[in-house]
Amino acid sequence: MNAREILEQAVREDVSDIFIVAGLPVSCRKNGNIIQTQEEKLFPKETEALLNEIYAMAGDRDMMNLLVHGDDDFSFAIPGVSRFRVSAYKQRGALSAVIRVITFQLPNPQELGIPEAVMQFADHTKGMILVTGSAGSGKSTTLACLIDRINNTRNTHIITLEDPLEYLHRHNKSIVSQREIKIDTDNYVTALKASLRQSPNIILLGEMRDYETISVAMTAAETGHLLFSTLHTIGAANTIDRIIDVFPPNQQHQIAVQLSMVLNAVISQQLVPTVDGGMVPAFEIMSVTPAIRNMIRDNKVHQIDGLIATSAKDDMISMDMSLMNLCKKGIITKETALTYASNPEMLKKRL
Repeated sequence: MNAREILEQAVREDVSDIFIVAGLPVSCRKNGNIIQTQEEKLFPKETEALLNEIYAMAGDRDMMNLLVHGDDDFSFAIPGVSRFRVSAYKQRGALSAVIRVITFQLPNPQELGIPEAVMQFADHTKGMILVTGSAGSGKSTTLACLIDRINNTRNTHIITLEDPLEYLHRHNKSIVSQREIKIDTDNYVTALKASLRQSPNIILLGEMRDYETISVAMTAAETGHLLFSTLHTIGAANTIDRIIDVFPPNQQHQIAVQLSMVLNAVISQQLVPTVDGGMVPAFEIMSVTPAIRNMIRDNKVHQIDGLIATSAKDDMISMDMSLMNLCKKGIITKETALTYASNPEMLKKRL
């Protein structure tokens, strides 16, 4: 089986990830489970041959980065099939890759189970909105839905900075400039600083990785732009703590004050298995109210979880309440809800 056939089969069978690793057969992740797609194990020479084919399909991309550094991330498309995001790496000296399948069609939020309480954040005009969660929890998909909604409803300039590009947006009511890190620009910080001179209304920053990126992102949000970004954190309070903790201790109070003024919302998500064998997102949504702004500014972030849990509004919902609602609708089982809950004992009483 050649690389193209493996990719085409994966698209037909609606898998999310493909694993090409020496010592195992080609494997796929579908609905959260890893399945081996054939019986024969791959040898290092075979994984190298498959990766050579993948690099050739990606516009004859140079493999030197992978061979020298042991890691390489990029995306490419096969016309009429799909887009793919590749993370190639060496393991035990053999070339390997994990390939994420990305559809050409932009996702439909209703079909995916993204609630209107999340989608309404696309109507904001300034400030910072963060989508957080572990790797593979659907953050990129949620952001693509938000950007698509803005593109279809507002006359703006949207700049996306991603590593690598995943969903492709056509110009609609908005102009969409999509920049890929390492191909269109050197790094996030350079691209973000440059974007402020490119007359943007909306900036999508693929990931807030370090202190400098976060600092420039907060400045962008402060200067009247709407900035979307992601963090690998779970829960609003953890996200706020992570941002503040990135800075040196002598700057943390100033950053807390700045963050309290620019932050609009934190959306935390995780994908949970459904009754019928699929996956559905569960969301914790925190809209920043005056009370929460005071908590961030006064270093009382630990009180935020309690405020979210006791709120009765659509734009303020805890992860456990979201799981309980999915359980009551019969979309997930009680056991699943308790497995993914942040406070299983409390949720068990409620259920």
